[in-house]
Amino acid sequence: MEILENLKREPVIAYLSMEIALFNDIPTYSGGLGVLAGDTVRSAADLSLPFVAVTLVSRKGYFRQEITPEGWQVEHPMEWDVEKILTPLPQKVTVAIEGRKVTVGAWVYFWRSFIGSIVPVIFLDTDLPENNPEDRTITDFLYGGDRRYRLKQEIVLGVGGARMLKALGFEVRKYHINEGHAALITLELLRQSPQFDPEFVRARCVFTTHTPVEAGHDKFAYDLVREVLEELVPFPLLQKYGGEDHLNMTLLALNLSGYVNGVARRHSEVSRHMFPGYAIHSITNGVHSFAWTSESFRALFDRYIPGWAYEPSFLSRADIIPDEEIWRAHQEEKRKLLQFVKEKTGVEMDENVLTIGFARRMTAYKRPLFIFSDLARLRRIKRKGPFQMIFAGKAHPQDWEGKRCIQEIIRLSRELAADIKIAFLENYDLDIAKKMVAGVDVWLNTPMRPLEASGTSGMKAAHNGVLHFSVLDGWWIEGHVEGVTGWSIGPESEAGKTPQELLEEEVDDFYNKLEYLIIPLYYTQKDHWRQLMKNAIGKVAPYFNAHRMMRRYVTEAYFHQPLLVNHLVQEETAS
Repeated sequence: MEILENLKREPVIAYLSMEIALFNDIPTYSGGLGVLAGDTVRSAADLSLPFVAVTLVSRKGYFRQEITPEGWQVEHPMEWDVEKILTPLPQKVTVAIEGRKVTVGAWVYFWRSFIGSIVPVIFLDTDLPENNPEDRTITDFLYGGDRRYRLKQEIVLGVGGARMLKALGFEVRKYHINEGHAALITLELLRQSPQFDPEFVRARCVFTTHTPVEAGHDKFAYDLVREVLEELVPFPLLQKYGGEDHLNMTLLALNLSGYVNGVARRHSEVSRHMFPGYAIHSITNGVHSFAWTSESFRALFDRYIPGWAYEPSFLSRADIIPDEEIWRAHQEEKRKLLQFVKEKTGVEMDENVLTIGFARRMTAYKRPLFIFSDLARLRRIKRKGPFQMIFAGKAHPQDWEGKRCIQEIIRLSRELAADIKIAFLENYDLDIAKKMVAGVDVWLNTPMRPLEASGTSGMKAAHNGVLHFSVLDGWWIEGHVEGVTGWSIGPESEAGKTPQELLEEEVDDFYNKLEYLIIPLYYTQKDHWRQLMKNAIGKVAPYFNAHRMMRRYVTEAYFHQPLLVNHLVQEETAS
């Protein structure tokens, strides 16, 4: 295939991620990790980087969300036309799973930048006639099944991914492991190295860890590992790098990667506490500016800030855009969103009413019910000026608490209907996200800190002049200037406070700012509000974008060989 052959002229960066969100018709993503991976691919193409991405085909997607009349989430397979969208590749490789040879095929989608550069995205697939029925389903569901199913998928991604890249003829400069799901690639490289040389692997691997939540790090019992995974390296060596008691994919990647980073400054600090002794750097996430800027604002930026799509730092010039044009563009996107809400939910909202948006994975630590902490106070605040709320998000199929959060939002929307209009948009996806980050007035984020690794939805909102109102965690610690780029919720630090004290302080601060700052500002100081919208664009978007993020990866991780002192110290300690 000519396009692939052209990309083999120089060594590439191989980016391995369990999920990659390119667009809705390829539903191989569940949330933030996949959306970030998609933006990474887009910016790599825009910057003409020698880059190839590898993921799983996930033929039945993550799931299509249905909300029953009782407010309960029901999951349905989201099968898609793989054959119509992707191009098959002739190369096949095998991996050993449970002692059987499993054949792995591949498809490719060529992501084309507006400047003409191309990044191939390779989708690994086990649904092949030479595999037995059980093995054909390994690449069906994203994050589906039990621990055994997950381990099989990670073998296909890590081991199969390395072998497929080799079969395709790529010379790989660096393997970028995006979260621990692909960490088994380190064992495949260790197997290929002379005398199982860890330095050989570290010189080739970059690892980005994404979660400060302990449960988010994949761990597998060694009894299961022995049954499922072939012996790529001697077992004592696996324990040395992957953990004594169980195989910890994050630990494996930490031990065998030459460069490791978290996805925000705070997240890197938290990660260093979770894994003491490791050098964990910080490259704060960013979003693809063109992809997440709405049509109205694209036209506005094209007129006043030419070149912004290729060089998002130019958005620092947002002050030159007239206030009335900023407002006109925003209201146009707001009307589109509210019309969509009416069509999907039947809830009719007013474009002149302050609209608050909350959309993300529905899980307990994201605290989607935070705004409802005191219903009496919420009703009282509404008398200062009306406001309306739009929610969206999926709970993991096995996250019962997350599902109950959705159900409670639906229940409360009915209970509060006479006072506050609330809508929940079903089946949150990329298209709904684009509508929401552009169409609301305030973007709300209330995670339980320090559990927000980075978050990127507020960055997308800022590209559209939407103001961020968030707990100081993740990227917002770096992007927040109080009353200038948005507002904080709660104290700067949680140090010295019990969880209950911190919660009470956050709730009180949230309600006070909503009642005494945000609502009065929106209704009585339109000029000031519009200046804040320009601040959001001009002070957040120029830095919190994926072009800046990828340039950091290039200079610090891809084309630079860091010192490995911390890894050597860790090895001596382990031995």
